[in-house]
Amino acid sequence: MASVPNIQFPEIFQQLPAFKCRFDAFQMNGENCKILFATYPANTNIDPHTHDTFNWGLITRGAMHLTVEGVEKTYRVGEWFNVPLEANHSARCDDATEVIEFWFNPE
Repeated sequence: MASVPNIQFPEIFQQLPAFKCRFDAFQMNGENCKILFATYPANTNIDPHTHDTFNWGLITRGAMHLTVEGVEKTYRVGEWFNVPLEANHSARCDDATEVIEFWFNPE
């Protein structure tokens, strides 16, 4: 998994199947969505990209600087973010960060 020291997700979530993409996560499948317990090491930079899903996330550790369609906003512990379907976005995490992400399939 990711090189995030002292992952804070409970052990039961760390036993879920691995998800690897631009970041590492533990994956759970819900009806019509993926649920990702994502880990971002310090100094993570994710280049601009899009998804064929609409995504929601909750920061549980650290902070994420998220740029969606050219607008950057910083999200901290306890804050939710949203990435609309097909929105061009990028992310940066200066410190080790953990996020619960919900990737919903369009209907």
